[in-house]
Parts: sequence; C-alpha cells; structure tokens
Amino acid sequence: MPMIPEVKCRRCGETFSSLRSRCPNCGTRRVTQSSRTPSPTPGTVKGTAAYERAETNAKWQIIFGLILVTAVVLAVIVMVTTSLEGADVKQQTTVITPPVVTEYIPPIEEPPTPPPTPTPTVEGLRVMFFTTEIQNDFTIWVDDPIDLTVQVMPLTLQGLQVSWQSSNPEILTIERTDEYAVHVECHDNGSLPSSCKLTLTCAGFEKELTVYCRPAK
Repeated sequence: MPMIPEVKCRRCGETFSSLRSRCPNCGTRRVTQSSRTPSPTPGTVKGTAAYERAETNAKWQIIFGLILVTAVVLAVIVMVTTSLEGADVKQQTTVITPPVVTEYIPPIEEPPTPPPTPTPTVEGLRVMFFTTEIQNDFTIWVDDPIDLTVQVMPLTLQGLQVSWQSSNPEILTIERTDEYAVHVECHDNGSLPSSCKLTLTCAGFEKELTVYCRPAK
C-alpha cells in the first residue's frame, strides 16, 4: 500500500498522487474538500433570540397554510353548490308545458253575397217573316199558316224568354216551334173578325202587331 494517498480526477477519472494540484493526464485542477465541520447557525441554538424568532415564524407559516387550505376548500364547496343549483334551474326551465286544450270552435264566416246580376235592357223586338221584317201589321188567310221568328235587340242579349199572346185564341192560334219561332194560324168559326192582336213580351219590353184574318182563297 502506497504511503501517499491517491486521488481520482473528477474529469477523466485518472488516478494520481494527492500531492499534485492538477491531473497529469488532462490538467484538471484538483478540488480539495474541507474537513471542517460548519458551525451551527444562531437560529438552531435553543435559548437564543434567533431560535425564538424562527419558532414564531414557523407557527405563523403553519397558521397561514391552514387558513389558505380552508379558503380553498370553501371555494370548492361554493363552486360545486352553485353548479348543482344551476343544473337544477336548467332542468326546471326545460320542462315542456303541454298545450291547453279548449272546446272553443271558431265561427265559420259565410262567403260574401255576390252582387246581383243587373237585368238586361231590351231595346226592341224584331218580328221576321223569312227575311222580311213585320213592322206593325200583316195579313193571314184562313187555313194558311205562316211561321214567324223574333230577334231580341240588341243581338248580344242571349237566353231571354219571349212570350206570344193572341187577343182571340179561338181565331188566331199560336204554336211555339222554337225558342224564338212560332207557328201562327187563322181559323174561321163563322164570325171571322176583321183583325186580331198579336202581343210579344220580353224582359218588360212589349210589342203589339195587328193581324188581318181573311177567308180562305
């Protein structure tokens, strides 16, 4: 065993004599560890003012720590309670209220009454024998009937009913053959009058014709 202790380089790990101040391999300076024991600080020695102050500071640190922990716990409790109450309120607000069913029946409005259609105005009646217009009178022979037609003026009027009437139905007969046409015939019953009246009526308009009846030819 060598008499001089050896040390190991803290950098390259080479072992060298403790008498050297540097490593012969890498040149790293050797660090000499002190063998002195550090003296105690005043705060660790009982009975000193520093020790009492340290004890007081430690007590206050413990008290402050407890207060801080208590405050954190209370804050957590308040947050949890508030969140639970908010959840209950949200659930209550989302409840759907069923609709109220009533027996009310709305009245049915009647459709508006259409305005009355104005009555057409007849300006005249034209009595025709073929293409000849009969103005006031015409002659007819016994047992020799003729066909007459009527035109309602103006010609734009359609679907109007025309009535024919004889003043002496036993002598002058009228037989309707169409909506606007009649078959007129004269009969001799032994007392043949000189004339008869033929009256036409349509929508309040009236036209009168004189018919001269003559014995058979």
